[in-house]
Amino acid sequence: YARWRAVVVKFTLSWLKEYLDTYEPLEKIADKLTMIGLEVEHIDDKAKALAPFVIAKVISAEQHPNADRLRVCMVDYGQIANGDKPLQVVCGAPNARAGLIGAFAAPGTYVPGIDTTLGIGNIRGVESRGMLCSAFELGLSEDHEGIIDLPADAPVGQRYADWAGLGD
Repeated sequence: YARWRAVVVKFTLSWLKEYLDTYEPLEKIADKLTMIGLEVEHIDDKAKALAPFVIAKVISAEQHPNADRLRVCMVDYGQIANGDKPLQVVCGAPNARAGLIGAFAAPGTYVPGIDTTLGIGNIRGVESRGMLCSAFELGLSEDHEGIIDLPADAPVGQRYADWAGLGD
């Protein structure tokens, strides 16, 4: 009898389109691969899962009045340009500081790394309207030591997944 062993291969859509020299949409490519005997077990669209996360800048980060390891941050996620006020976010990350640019989730956002949908919270007596996220919380890595720290030129208000090229 023959013994078959499954091999798992992961690759980006852009690589596959270049290799196959095609402009077909993802669904058609997956169907064609299956038809020729290559089982497409899973398509992971990180951009879709991370669509609600935006690039934000910490305007200020002050010590929480009731907790040594928490900071009360004022966050601009692109709304200040439209005349709105920054949002208040309580953060426990050790790298939370004024000027940091990172990934932000507003209330109502599902955070895949912690399997939670955010609400408006009250953390030790201080209201928090969102979350500054680590790579772990976005489901991108096991790193949960601090907020994703993006370069100074990362465009505040842009979708994080688009900027990071996760649509591939």
